[in-house]
Amino acid sequence: MVTVGQHSDKKMNTDRFSLTTDEYLAETDVFFYLSDAVTQLLQHREEYVQFGVIRYFAEYFTSVKNRNHVLFREFSYIKATPHNRAAFIRIFWKCFRPIGKNGDLLTMLEYSSLLQLICPDFPAELVQNAARIVLMDDAMDCPISFSDFIYSFQMQFYYEEFLESVLEIYDGLLEGKNPNTVVVPTSTLAEPSSGTAGEETDTQEGGDSSQEGVDLSQEGVDLCQEGVDFLQEAVNSSQDGVDSSIFLECIVGLCERFKTKYPPISTVTEILEGRQRMSYYGFLMALAKHDVVNQDIGALPNRLDLLIDPEMDQELERLVAQVAISPTSNSSGSAAGHKDAPKKASPRKPLHQRRRMDLESDGSTEETDSSEN
Repeated sequence: MVTVGQHSDKKMNTDRFSLTTDEYLAETDVFFYLSDAVTQLLQHREEYVQFGVIRYFAEYFTSVKNRNHVLFREFSYIKATPHNRAAFIRIFWKCFRPIGKNGDLLTMLEYSSLLQLICPDFPAELVQNAARIVLMDDAMDCPISFSDFIYSFQMQFYYEEFLESVLEIYDGLLEGKNPNTVVVPTSTLAEPSSGTAGEETDTQEGGDSSQEGVDLSQEGVDLCQEGVDFLQEAVNSSQDGVDSSIFLECIVGLCERFKTKYPPISTVTEILEGRQRMSYYGFLMALAKHDVVNQDIGALPNRLDLLIDPEMDQELERLVAQVAISPTSNSSGSAAGHKDAPKKASPRKPLHQRRRMDLESDGSTEETDSSEN
């Protein structure tokens, strides 16, 4: 049986034989893919029934394993599993690597358009969040290099839910809220009023209570002033971020109860322990640039090899060579009075992507031949 679990989860691959059947199926999202495979079969039964059900399921799970199953699929499917997210990131890299190789700089809107070419309903908001990691300000119309964008995009997309929770923690710390400290109850500030009521009932006891009330009131004023000073300090230092040690403590606590994917805790600790204060986007940028995070996701090569793909380069050279020699082959075919019927590319379906892409490549070449004849 083909393993369809997350490609980069080395821990799962190491311990999978110690998992129970239910744990393994949940870890690898097998039921999700089985459900989708059956749904696709029922929706396109006329096309797929000719291959046979067994061959259909074999090709479906092979495409999942090879990570080419998300091309042209809806966004809800792409983000459904960590494996799908990593596969989509890898396809985006393979499709548009020449942009980085040419040194082109694109804006956020242009990157959003590229993503929507392979996922028509991909949300622009997610692209904006990825662009902010690079720009760290509101100048969202500034051009961004391909390498800067794609590493920030993969981190934002793959760990989306985790980063949303981290942002909540960060905003809370800026407002002076520390999830790991005990808030002073307000009941102590209400005690002076009870003392004042006692004064009206008994003069002697009321005098003592009144003095105690004054002391407690003064303590309350001091506490309030300390709170104001703390909030003011947080506002003044918001540009520099929050205290890294407190931020780290909160994130570690979040990871202990978080159920979806998050970056390695060792990497988070390494980033935050090296600084006294840290801003939210500074933290995200450090994660996006870290090699361990990239390896944990398992979708992209390291930065030095990002623009290198010999296999894809050879394929492009082969296609260019075909186009270059097509006029000669066309003239010889015309002299013989022979003309091949152009192949019709199959409609875009979520499966059999490799076969469809081959047909489209052949069809586009032969259509060029026909037009020149």
